[in-house]
Amino acid sequence: MTAPGNSTLGPPLGEPVEVGIRGAAAWDRVRHDLSVHGTALLYAHLADLQPDLPDGPQLQDMLGRDWSRYLGLAHAEVRHRYAASRVLLKLAAGTVLRGDPDALELAYGPTGRPYLRGCDQIDISLSHTEDLLLVGLTTRGLIGVDAERADRQMYGGGLGRHVCTPYELVTLAALDDSERNPSLVRLWTLKEAYSKAIGQGMQFRFTEFGFGPDGKPVRVQRPDGTAGTGDEWAFRTFPLANGYCVSAAVYDAGFGPVQDTDITTMLDEDCVETIVRALEVQ
Repeated sequence: MTAPGNSTLGPPLGEPVEVGIRGAAAWDRVRHDLSVHGTALLYAHLADLQPDLPDGPQLQDMLGRDWSRYLGLAHAEVRHRYAASRVLLKLAAGTVLRGDPDALELAYGPTGRPYLRGCDQIDISLSHTEDLLLVGLTTRGLIGVDAERADRQMYGGGLGRHVCTPYELVTLAALDDSERNPSLVRLWTLKEAYSKAIGQGMQFRFTEFGFGPDGKPVRVQRPDGTAGTGDEWAFRTFPLANGYCVSAAVYDAGFGPVQDTDITTMLDEDCVETIVRALEVQ
């Protein structure tokens, strides 16, 4: 599996940071990564967040418009993980924006891609599986993240034909038996991350784009294995010590990392003046 670190393509990206609601040092690392790299990855375990998660009216206030989605989930375990992931996302955004998480509104685009309403300078992505909650933040452009159990059995049973390009199938078949399943898990998380970054989710067939083998600079490839993206994209895969495989896709729009992400200074000055004048008239 791809080792942590930065390849020669795309902007740099630090390793995922394990956080908790009270872990000040970890949150400082998240802010540092966002300031230095323009991107930060963070994760938490559901059990670690459980004692500090709100409930009742407080949870409803925190979830905002996601409250109805939360109530519509049939299984209690799924509802709990859904709520915890949104709470973690708002806590992360509130930390780097230095604002009240309750005041941040999570909204969704036409394809279901989440964003923070009124905070265009920062892009977000979210993934959760079993007890792992993963959040990606970037000020460079677009981000997508995904996580999966590294030992999830995916190779075999014909699944590869539904998620791999012809080039990827040939590459996987050439690997040792012990390497095929971990490599397919890696490919799955990379494809999920890229699809989330471009706002397509599962609407973009995984057999229409692929990724190269481990140990090489990672970029999107066409079905025949030729390059489909350039160095404006960064793709990284990180094996976590707790047995998860985490991948991130970051699109660099060319503006570089934003140094000031404070929510109080993110609004356009002309917009603020207009609002102030309107309020004074009233």
